[in-house]
Amino acid sequence: MSLRLRLTLLYATLMGAILLVIGAAVIMIVRILLLNGIDDNLESLQENIIENITVNSLGNVEIDFAAAELTSDVYVQVWGMDGELQTSFGQFENFEKRALDQDSLRSAHPIYRDLREEDWHIRVLSVPLKRGDHIIAVLQIASSLEVVDDTRSNLLDVLSIIWIVAVLFSGVLVWLTLGQTLKPLEAITETAEQINRADDLSRRIPYNGTDHDEIGNLVGSFNQTLERLEALFTSQQRLLADVSHELRTPLTVIKGNVDLMRRMKSLDEESLTSIDQEAGRLTRLVGGLLLLAQAESGQMALALKKVELDLLLTEVFQEMSILAGNKVRVHLNEIDQVYVNGDRDRLKQVLINLVANAVQYTPVGGDIFLSLEQIKDQARIICRDTGPGIPADDLPHIFERFYRAEKSRTRGKTTSFGLGLSIANWIVERHGGRIEVNSREGMGTTFAIWLPLWSG
Repeated sequence: MSLRLRLTLLYATLMGAILLVIGAAVIMIVRILLLNGIDDNLESLQENIIENITVNSLGNVEIDFAAAELTSDVYVQVWGMDGELQTSFGQFENFEKRALDQDSLRSAHPIYRDLREEDWHIRVLSVPLKRGDHIIAVLQIASSLEVVDDTRSNLLDVLSIIWIVAVLFSGVLVWLTLGQTLKPLEAITETAEQINRADDLSRRIPYNGTDHDEIGNLVGSFNQTLERLEALFTSQQRLLADVSHELRTPLTVIKGNVDLMRRMKSLDEESLTSIDQEAGRLTRLVGGLLLLAQAESGQMALALKKVELDLLLTEVFQEMSILAGNKVRVHLNEIDQVYVNGDRDRLKQVLINLVANAVQYTPVGGDIFLSLEQIKDQARIICRDTGPGIPADDLPHIFERFYRAEKSRTRGKTTSFGLGLSIANWIVERHGGRIEVNSREGMGTTFAIWLPLWSG
């Protein structure tokens, strides 16, 4: 059974139950009102009759019925305390010789009762007639409840018809309304099936309703999920393509050198060196990929502790000055004594990566400037070079895996794989910091690392 049908049946059932309660209340109220009207009429007749009652010398009650202005639909009996009928008005079948309400003849107070048999239904008012403190007779006045029963029956028929029409109408209306309301769910299902058939994650669910209701939120969340899946799928495809491309070059070089040595039937030192370099490139690539996989899966834990950042930067400066050799000059400018809460090895990895990139892409004779400064509650590390800079179109992508700004950075044996900045950015973010980059073509590049200070 579909959701639409289940909801339609549920709403129709609720509507039917509500109408049943309302109908029962209406019938009850109408009956009470009619009974109150009859009771008021009986009470008025009782007052008229009592005003026209006389007691003869034998102690029997006599009534001037003409003066009491009784109508033909009223029945009156007066029963003595000895059980004898003293007087009566109107003819009511089966009540010529028996009381209208036998059980109320001994009541000391006025009482109303409904009496029903197969072919009649009456309302009886029994009133004890007193002379002084003694009851001398019982007056019983009855009125037919046929009008009440007919009204109740007719009202029940009308309400039944209204109930059927209302339930059917509400069911049809709910069915049509749910068809429009649940239409986006059908679109979701259809879109999902199309994606499964065509593997096309670029599809989105169209929705013209409000974005703030439940359906709008569902459609929006589903479209956002599709966007994320598309981005992840695209990233995975690009990752596979980039890894395949990066692996192909060193493997081609290794295979070429191996084939060369086989043809020469001797070991060639230059070929062995090339093989060793390419094997090192493969090792670095696999290591970088494993590191990123651990980082993204949350398996790479950081050993956070108090780190003296100025000593760490000085250490990196000394090591990278040796690496730079005579190619570029590495300068250590102003440096503050700063403490941060971090993983010393991972922070050193970030600094070495930034400085190594600057050394690699800065032309011979260029300069690299390092500095450390405390700004309010944060530490800022600057790494600035005088290299060719990064094009503006490439800046938003430099922290993506395998991304390289090829216009300014050409491949070589020492060219990185485009993983270093991605790993560095992840490490800094896990320390609660951020990396900013500012670059203009022909004017160098500046990286700024912001880290929160040690809080003690």
